[in-house]
Amino acid sequence: MRMINHVLAAVVIGAFILTMAWPRSAAFAADPAFQVVAGQRQLFVDDVGITKIENLERTMHPPHKKGAVIRPDPMRPQGALQIRSAPLWIPDEGIYRFMVMDSGGPRSTLRSFTSSDGLHWTPGREPKQHNYMVVYDGADPDPARRYKTVVPNQGVAVSPDGMEWSMVPGVAGVATSDEQNLSFDPESRQFILTVKRGDRHGRAVALATSSDFVHWDDYGVVFGADDEDQRLGKQRIRARVANPQMQQPFWNDPARYHVDVYNMGVFRYESIYFGTPAMYHAVGPIPSGANTVGFHRIELTASRDLKHWQRLGNREAFIENSPLGSGAYDLQQMIGPSDAVRRGDELWFYYTSLKYRGEIDLPQQQQNKLDRDVGAISLAVLRRDGFISLDAGDAEGTIETEPFTVPGTKLFVNVDAPKGELRVDVLHGDGKVVAQSEPLTGDLLREPVKWIEGDIAELKGQIASLRFTFRNGQFYSYWLE
Repeated sequence: MRMINHVLAAVVIGAFILTMAWPRSAAFAADPAFQVVAGQRQLFVDDVGITKIENLERTMHPPHKKGAVIRPDPMRPQGALQIRSAPLWIPDEGIYRFMVMDSGGPRSTLRSFTSSDGLHWTPGREPKQHNYMVVYDGADPDPARRYKTVVPNQGVAVSPDGMEWSMVPGVAGVATSDEQNLSFDPESRQFILTVKRGDRHGRAVALATSSDFVHWDDYGVVFGADDEDQRLGKQRIRARVANPQMQQPFWNDPARYHVDVYNMGVFRYESIYFGTPAMYHAVGPIPSGANTVGFHRIELTASRDLKHWQRLGNREAFIENSPLGSGAYDLQQMIGPSDAVRRGDELWFYYTSLKYRGEIDLPQQQQNKLDRDVGAISLAVLRRDGFISLDAGDAEGTIETEPFTVPGTKLFVNVDAPKGELRVDVLHGDGKVVAQSEPLTGDLLREPVKWIEGDIAELKGQIASLRFTFRNGQFYSYWLE
């Protein structure tokens, strides 16, 4: 795999200091809205389940780009690969399957790819259903329905192999324009569909869910650009057009500078939903006047209910365009990942990466000078749970959870503190410390907590809370098993 020697301008972005401290309830009763499920990791994306944070920073971490893993067929006159769902792991076959569209050339083509390692992909046949939003439901009792796709505005279709498709009768289509994205959470058996609709700032994201792939709950528009996006967007556009290291839009009209949401992948990860909106920054109109040219940047959002979304990382980029000369495809257009593929202690994100937008409207002489190898499927890799960390410096920071019913006997943490340490206190009753841990030091991705005094195992099924104290480190998550 070709590696992209591009280092993000900021390794640590979106940090802000948290100085809030809330008093503990005298009753020390568990909030029924906050539950710690055995085996489910608790991330620090928001303040749910937290009663106190002191002297810590919240930081968003972009994934590390690894470059293109699926490139266009060199025999095609122009290659522009795109995806709107994640690779599918097929346990019975021990392989990944991926549906990829090539929108270059006179006719768009669709092709199924397979891989055993997620890096090296072999092209297969072209399916008969021309739709590249595909999920796999291995628990469906009917083998003929395990591959599923949404047909925009028409309904849904199912397949036994991803090649031969049939429409499901009686399913109404979810209304959309020309963009959509699909994911599936097998744990809750929930299908999540996002589609493009409009709001006051232009393109926006509507969302629908289904538990049976027949009946859909349409939530309407749940996420769109706002006035702050317009303010920040104009600043970013001006900086972009002044930067010769970045791929420039072919036309530029400051009167048309604008930001809206082109597409958003949504997926469940542990106890929270993440969204990866492609924030489209329009720079100027194309000569035909039918559309604009501009660039995408992938940001990060989070939700607990799929209806209310919180912007993360101070609206900085989760995946940013790469510079010219980097060897990358993601120079101008990107569609964000539809899901996080878990590979050991890493999360793999596959995304659409394109070099240009609007090149078909250029005069033929200018088009002939452009690279015909336009777009590919690229990969970026993140530490497990690594979206957001709580960071401490030399001064100790503290985070304390709300009370919860202890679901297991072993506590685990994901913390990076090679020059620092993390300590854990277990609090019971009215806040009395009943267990204290040994200090933890190092880059610990899934470290069991060991106890100096007491043991959380003694509190299984009882109400308790946790207090984490640490310095010189980044704390990502905790969970019980």
